[in-house]
Amino acid sequence: MAPLTTMHTHLIIIAWLAQVINALQTPPRKKVVVVGAGWAGLSTAWTLSKNNVDVTLVDAAARPGGVVRDGFKTRGGRPAEAGQHGFWEEYFNIYKLLYDELKLEDDPLTGYAEQGQYSPEGLQAIWPVYRDKQNLPTGLAQARYTRFLKLSPLDLATAAPLVAAFSEFLSDDDAWRRYDELSFRDLCTKLGVSRKLYREAFEPMILTGLFAPGEQCSAAAALGMAYFFVLKSQTAFDVRWCRGNIGDLIFAPWCDQLRERGVTLQFDTRIEGVELDGDTVTGVKAAGETIPCDDIVFAVGMRALKGLAKSPALASRDEFRKFGNLRGTDVLATRLFFDRDVETPYSANACWGFDDKVGQTWFDLKKLHAPRLDGEPGAVVEVDYYHAGSLLGLSDAELEAKARRDLETMVPAFKSAELVDAAVVRLPEAVNWYFPGSYQSCPATESESLRNAYFAGDVVRDLGHGSWSQEKAYVSGIAAANRVLGRAALDGVEPLKPNEPHVAAGAAAAKALRRVFSFGGDGPSLASVPW
Repeated sequence: MAPLTTMHTHLIIIAWLAQVINALQTPPRKKVVVVGAGWAGLSTAWTLSKNNVDVTLVDAAARPGGVVRDGFKTRGGRPAEAGQHGFWEEYFNIYKLLYDELKLEDDPLTGYAEQGQYSPEGLQAIWPVYRDKQNLPTGLAQARYTRFLKLSPLDLATAAPLVAAFSEFLSDDDAWRRYDELSFRDLCTKLGVSRKLYREAFEPMILTGLFAPGEQCSAAAALGMAYFFVLKSQTAFDVRWCRGNIGDLIFAPWCDQLRERGVTLQFDTRIEGVELDGDTVTGVKAAGETIPCDDIVFAVGMRALKGLAKSPALASRDEFRKFGNLRGTDVLATRLFFDRDVETPYSANACWGFDDKVGQTWFDLKKLHAPRLDGEPGAVVEVDYYHAGSLLGLSDAELEAKARRDLETMVPAFKSAELVDAAVVRLPEAVNWYFPGSYQSCPATESESLRNAYFAGDVVRDLGHGSWSQEKAYVSGIAAANRVLGRAALDGVEPLKPNEPHVAAGAAAAKALRRVFSFGGDGPSLASVPW
């Protein structure tokens, strides 16, 4: 081998120095720990993974999905999950994920179909596919096309004063605080909504949309939820459903792609605390070890946030102590397998009146999940209950019998079918409970007391997007990731459709009236009228 010349030696030294300088100039990858693997946590990890961030995602459950996870079994070993999952018209960012980013091989969602609403007295209302109807201004379209079979025009007309409440609610950013101070039922009482309309239309909507009765739900949360899901546009309530277990169709392939991007996923791992250096989180304690981090994102719901309030390292901070005021509401999911097929009028249905202050839905899974359940000998039906604390103490056999009785009341043909298998899934305090006054205890996207901590989930109070439920959770994950990266929170987020002209005009009029009558103060509000 020929000896190296002086020139060769110089070139080698120069190349080595260039590598050293480049390494010194390239900052180390930021390490971020995301706590929670629901829509918000997965969204945070997904966004960060596009930006060369070292992400570790930690969740106490065995499978991803948060409250909407699957992985449960019937007594006969069939798969089950925690309820069914709808994807509404305004889920623009989730649709972008599913169809433009994940590029799933099979479409995970159903088409659109009419939906029913039942009580123990039978069918009460039919929700059409609004996109199939002639286009009308929102509000007028829902009044014209929704078929309430037992409500008189006089009862329906008593909803008119709520238009003024929606106008004020949409008029300024501080409206949420004002309307959060009273319950939705109190607001309806103040505005003269008839008892029949409230009991048969609004209360079922709140029980299945916010998972608690109207007197225990913030009027702000109710108005925000109803506007997003029902009144944003004529087609706002048009909904598609997952065509199978959401874990198999969406979360599993999503997690596979996260792993391909280098994200570390740690399931069955409950965090035990955090390590602090002053007002900086330096590590997350989990499974007997400490995961070092430059930033942390808490992508969890109210129940888990309440648990953080008890953490010795965090309990001294006012921000985290307030989380102790938060709480979740109970959910019960049942899946029933029958020995023969039963024809059902509608594949997705809401219910009211079977149990006091308990919301209820049921789904014909043979239709929604087709063709995945074609091999089953008979009907497969999901019957779910919300604000279900009064039911959780019943045995599995008692709950199976109750769900079947309720189903037979609505569709008598089920009386001729035998129940051959069932699953009962209890989820205590699993869903966020937006009770009056809860807003002030909810977190902002950026921690108020820790310089490198962030929050994601539909519990975040300052998102400024207008979405709700799964879409809000997903968007909040993008927002938290953006703040970690030093970007504007909603950078890259698909906005909602603009308010329709008559809605925008109503909000502007409400704002102007409050300004005229403010007399230097806050101005009058329907939320604070004394009657």
